[in-house]
Amino acid sequence: MPKIYDNIENQLSTGLRETLALSQRGDFCIGYFNLRGWQELSDAVDGLAGMPVMEKDGEIFRTCRLLVGMQKLPSDLLKEMFFQGDEHIIDQAEMVKLKKKLALEFKEQLTIGAPTERDEIYLRKLSRQLKESKVVVKLHTRHQLHAKLYLAYSNDARVPVVGFLGSSNLTLAGLVKQGELNVDVMDQDAANKLSKWFNDRWNDIKCIDITEELIQIIDESWAADRLLAPFHIYLKIAYHLSREARAGISEFKLPRIFQEELLGFQQNAVLVAAHHLHKRNGVMIGDVVGLGKTITAAALAKLFEDDFHLATLIICPKNIIEMWEGYVHKYGLHAKVISHSMVQRVLPDLRRYQLVIIDESHNLRNDEGSRYRAIKAYIEENESKVVLLSATPYNKSYRDLSSQLRLFIADDQDIGISPERYIEKLGGSVHFTSQHTETFIRSIRAFEKSDFGDDWRELMRLYLVRRTRSFIKENYSGTDEVNGRKYLTFTDGTRSYFPERRPKKVEYPFDPQDSFDQYARLYSEKVVEMINDLELPRYGLKNYLLAKPVIASTPEEQTIMSNLSRAGRRLMGFCRTNLFKRLESSGYSFL
Repeated sequence: MPKIYDNIENQLSTGLRETLALSQRGDFCIGYFNLRGWQELSDAVDGLAGMPVMEKDGEIFRTCRLLVGMQKLPSDLLKEMFFQGDEHIIDQAEMVKLKKKLALEFKEQLTIGAPTERDEIYLRKLSRQLKESKVVVKLHTRHQLHAKLYLAYSNDARVPVVGFLGSSNLTLAGLVKQGELNVDVMDQDAANKLSKWFNDRWNDIKCIDITEELIQIIDESWAADRLLAPFHIYLKIAYHLSREARAGISEFKLPRIFQEELLGFQQNAVLVAAHHLHKRNGVMIGDVVGLGKTITAAALAKLFEDDFHLATLIICPKNIIEMWEGYVHKYGLHAKVISHSMVQRVLPDLRRYQLVIIDESHNLRNDEGSRYRAIKAYIEENESKVVLLSATPYNKSYRDLSSQLRLFIADDQDIGISPERYIEKLGGSVHFTSQHTETFIRSIRAFEKSDFGDDWRELMRLYLVRRTRSFIKENYSGTDEVNGRKYLTFTDGTRSYFPERRPKKVEYPFDPQDSFDQYARLYSEKVVEMINDLELPRYGLKNYLLAKPVIASTPEEQTIMSNLSRAGRRLMGFCRTNLFKRLESSGYSFL
């Protein structure tokens, strides 16, 4: 009677290892091959001595042959192959195309989950086994092959071939976990028929060797058995961090008029912002003052008007309505401009605009305000995409940022990331859920619980486009060969040079003996003592606490009082210094 391996009473991995320990070589036919799952049999395969085996090119020494039957391939590629007749021979070009597609799938395996030391050890061992031809892997492409067959060959005269047949793939779940059904095949007539079945498919003309591709995938992954230069690690990090920006630059094309008018850094800002806007329905452009946020937003509106036929609503302060209307007219935007002060009256009855630009969005930091609620209600009702413009999006707290983002992000929306530093502080996701029972862990509300800058930087990476002058100067400017100064080149060829700040020391004389010399009087002991004697009660609240209070203070109150002492001394010194500087800059105003 065959023995059943269901991974409950008997584990298939144990049966295979015990059998391979008494064998010389093995043949495995599986539907799917998980690179990490190989660790369950890796040591056992290392112990195989190998045997000669007859293949289509003659006798060859083999240790372990692995036939993969259903590895994931792109559907169009599979259809193309299946519709070709059985007599179709795969040429070199087709083989290269197929191997590249398959390599991407195996490579994707290694990006899932956090790698462990055990994963690294056994992937390196698999690489070595492949290089030494101890393991050879082929892909069966004639048709999908869902069989799971494990054959072990030995010199035992009575039972030279042992088979295992059933449902388990060569994965950790298939070899160890419950829910499988496999049996051993000890009958030699049946075992030999299974061996012939395997050999027929191994020698099929549409069975291609992918051993070298697997070696390359492992050796170019995090499991590679080599030291990497820090610079290469830096490049890898930079590559992944810039993925969003690169996607935007390649995904969209600027309208021709803006190609002619925008500088290079402005064009890239539009394309990156377009990627965020299209993918996440909102973006914040936070370039510092003077870098052209307005024209960048106008170009973004024109791009979405041309590509997606979206009309634009522009909400801005009253004093720049005329400027925005000028942009609307100049670039032929299908847009309406209204001021912040008009939103409560206008928005409830306004037609649908699928794109909303909010200039000076930092004015909407208060999510309790009536203007904020009117704008948010309009955006939600019309499912509008949103462009936020502000050079100062952050003022007092991180809530300034989230309030603006929540104009287009629902409180319970899954944004794909969570505040990892804050969760780590609490002790893990379980503790977060227990403390914040009504807050989804991957929502913007979850980020509002965090005071960690790293969490907020990760959040804003998804929505913010922001550059500084120094960044533009370092990455987009040219250098004058004559004077070495940095400049930007406009479309007409003219250059705009970055100003150079050169601090200069200005010395002035004063006579301590001259009673009419204002600077001499400023530095006199009398003035210095007057400044030092200032009480500055607002900043010295510690001095006004009762020495023996009637009611004992709580621990929280004691902490506040001790902070008053430290902060008070610093602030008082700061005020005295500033006053002295003010006197020095304009003595006539005070003396």
